[in-house]
Amino acid sequence: MKMLQQAQELQGRLQKVEQELQQQTVRASSGGGMVTVEANGHGVVRSIKIDPSVVVPGDVEMLEDLLLVAVTEAQKKAEQAKQEEMGKLTGGLPFKLPF
Repeated sequence: MKMLQQAQELQGRLQKVEQELQQQTVRASSGGGMVTVEANGHGVVRSIKIDPSVVVPGDVEMLEDLLLVAVTEAQKKAEQAKQEEMGKLTGGLPFKLPF
């Protein structure tokens, strides 16, 4: 019975952490701040800001690269934030939770 109660408590805490990650914002930029990406704690991109000086019609490839770097970094930061929160919840147990 005690184990069931502990499992229910853990599930409630997991739901709370998931909601907190949904509200959390991580930011990453590339090109010295020319491209900035904001994502939530799950890595879902919320916004992208592009400095107009980076928009060069003849060099779309550079803008694509800057976007890719910024999005990848934002997702990496979100994953790190998620792992930190899960580590707090699980007390650093060496397994990944399914979300």
